[in-house]
Amino acid sequence: MDNPLLRQPLEVGHVKPRLLGHWGTSPGLNFVYVHLNRIIKQHDLDVIYVTGPGHGGPALVANTYLEGAYSEFYPKVSRDEAGLKRLFTQFSFPGGIPSHVAAETPGSINEGGELGYCLTHAYGAAFDNPDLLVACVVGDGEAETGALAASWHSNKFLNPVRDGAVLPILHLNGYKIASASLLSRISRLELEQLFRGYGYEPFFVEGDDPDAVHQLMAGTLDRIVGEIRQIQTVARSRGFTRRPAWPMIILRTPKGWTGPAEVDGLKTEGSWRSHQVPLANLQKEPKHLQMARAMAQELSSGGVIRQDRAACCGHRGIGAEGQHAHEREPACQWRPAAAGPADAGFSCLRRCAALARQRHCRNHASARRIPA
Repeated sequence: MDNPLLRQPLEVGHVKPRLLGHWGTSPGLNFVYVHLNRIIKQHDLDVIYVTGPGHGGPALVANTYLEGAYSEFYPKVSRDEAGLKRLFTQFSFPGGIPSHVAAETPGSINEGGELGYCLTHAYGAAFDNPDLLVACVVGDGEAETGALAASWHSNKFLNPVRDGAVLPILHLNGYKIASASLLSRISRLELEQLFRGYGYEPFFVEGDDPDAVHQLMAGTLDRIVGEIRQIQTVARSRGFTRRPAWPMIILRTPKGWTGPAEVDGLKTEGSWRSHQVPLANLQKEPKHLQMARAMAQELSSGGVIRQDRAACCGHRGIGAEGQHAHEREPACQWRPAAAGPADAGFSCLRRCAALARQRHCRNHASARRIPA
């Protein structure tokens, strides 16, 4: 409710009376988001980000705010301390916005209420869009749905001559809402054999140390971009003679990564207990408030939150000069209207013409036009 930049020590009065939201899958979505932004800039890519986990809304709301897109559509949620306070206050609050990527998120069309369609939408976006890369995060709970299980076979229809590419990212954080997920419980060998049987080349990115996993993810994505370009170059110069094994990533990180390890003596990070708000009872539990203060202090001392206006700017400075156009232009969120599942959150990290066809998305000046 107040003190968004943590200028003062966190107090009960700064916090909403009732905390609602979802945390468990959000760190993984943030992690993928920033790595996609890096390869977009480094390799000059056109990328659409499709998010499958239904309860990953906080990550996408946060990133669209940091990019500036949120403030474009909602000027009152400005990119300064006052706007940050408004954003925090309205999140999962009466009269505000939900904890899903719902209609209020920039570019979103609707939310629906069923998981399992993100990979289908990802392949649909790539068909006949030869310059497009679609990165699609599949949640491990979502992966147990029939629709998603069948969608893995969509790679059989992808033609590297005329189509773009899809990069599935299976995020195994180990748990669904309240129980263990199936794919996180089988051996690495069995998991690898399963997806090789589906026709993919799986790359494993695993760990719980953020610095190490960041390095591993960066190297893996660079290699995958090279492999995708090689597949497409060969097919487009010599003809499409056999179906390639397209790369995919199996990302294994803890549920609620970087959150509290334990709350009230119970394991939280790496457990189903981190699915929603790990420290939800700040008003009545002094220990929860102490833990929240410690986390806030760590964020401040580590430079994650800075006590100035630039703290609200993310990777893009306000009015900064000398930046590339796709660094200045914000991305947008989009949900397809056709099926309307809760899982299919689209983020156009570099302005793509496919999203620019939506009347509320302005076409990026440097984006290549994608045939309708």
